[in-house]
Amino acid sequence: MTTPRLSIVTVVRNDLPGLLATRGSLRSQSWQGFEWIVVDGASTDGTAEWLAAHPDEPAWWRSAPDGGVYDAMNVALEHASGHHLLFLNAGDTLPGPGTLADVAAALKAAPDTDFLYGDALERFGDGRTALKPARSHRFAFYGMFTHHQAMVYSRALVGGLRYPTRFAIAADYAFTMQALASARRVVRLPHPLCVFAAGGLSQRRAALGRREQSLIRRELIGLGPLPCAVIAAVQAVFAMLRRYLPSLYEKGRFRARKDCFFYPPTPEVRSIRG
Repeated sequence: MTTPRLSIVTVVRNDLPGLLATRGSLRSQSWQGFEWIVVDGASTDGTAEWLAAHPDEPAWWRSAPDGGVYDAMNVALEHASGHHLLFLNAGDTLPGPGTLADVAAALKAAPDTDFLYGDALERFGDGRTALKPARSHRFAFYGMFTHHQAMVYSRALVGGLRYPTRFAIAADYAFTMQALASARRVVRLPHPLCVFAAGGLSQRRAALGRREQSLIRRELIGLGPLPCAVIAAVQAVFAMLRRYLPSLYEKGRFRARKDCFFYPPTPEVRSIRG
């Protein structure tokens, strides 16, 4: 069999509507040269039954107890066979039907790309969506410079890495910092690669995430206590702005986006949601 250029990894637990939304986004892509890997954490909402009834859609899937989202991602790493990997969790979607075609074209033009990233679209609880531009990866010491779902890793780069599950929130930051430390060619695409729903675990437990990031900076980058404290303080200020003055935060961090593409709920999703 031909090795797929891209592996899409989806982890899920008790979110069948989210899984189907992600699936609909993938099925709508104009470029289909990817494999879909699904790791389900022993869901009880019908997700496992849906996967069992559609065994040929994911290239590989499993439904079993696991140690959380990052443990599930480590399981996926063992079974993904693509040259590059994109982690798109249940409920996350792609901005448009040509998104993966753009990624594939960039990887074809530069097959030695170790790491590729782009902007993200963030969807708020009130239905609004805005463009969240990526920062340069050269400022990764500050924190995640774009959403994890807008990053593409070469399997050669991360084949020997695993998400450190001792971090509940920032394991993706540690994983990305380790990957960048060995990356020879990094490519930034000038458009969004994912639609991310705001209000997830990383935002609900932001203080824990900041503490974990400080530890990662000390252990992986070698930053001293003072610069780590300064970065954590700046992050805390922006977190307070986002919580108490969201309009001001959004004005500085986001850009208006009027040409968003949204995937309408499939009949399966509509029936589940009633």
